[in-house]
Amino acid sequence: INGTTIGLREPSGEVIDVRIPAGIRDGQSVRVRGKGQPGPAGNGDLLVKVKVSEHPFFKRDGNNIRIHVPVSFDEAALGAKIQVPTLNGEEVTVKVPAGSSSGRTLRLKGRGVKTSKASGDLMIVLDVMVPQNLSDEAKKAIEQFAAATAGDDPRADLAARARL
Repeated sequence: INGTTIGLREPSGEVIDVRIPAGIRDGQSVRVRGKGQPGPAGNGDLLVKVKVSEHPFFKRDGNNIRIHVPVSFDEAALGAKIQVPTLNGEEVTVKVPAGSSSGRTLRLKGRGVKTSKASGDLMIVLDVMVPQNLSDEAKKAIEQFAAATAGDDPRADLAARARL
């Protein structure tokens, strides 16, 4: 993502420094002029094919970076400000809009992969987490919430949309 320089050792023992540019994609090649096999017109070029390792948290999508961030039910329903990690190691504050559902994507412009030609975005996918172990007080509060929203059916037009 940030670019680097690696040293490759030739069979003769010479070390060739190869500059890997920032934002290079998996499978792309880097050309090192004049460091290949000798030919009638002089030394050829060395082509280095790059294998980019996957990160366990940040997923690359072109120049965009996609991350999944867990949010609590109350943060999604009422809205909140949350801290989100970025590629450079710092955390930024992001506003979760009230009424956000699981799968909603928020965009932070310019926080993705930076190349010499473009800059991608950080795509934040919200994963609403449902509590597993509820206290009696929390269970009563959810039952009150269910009673207060009894008329709202999220599947009301599901059968109509599913018709062929």
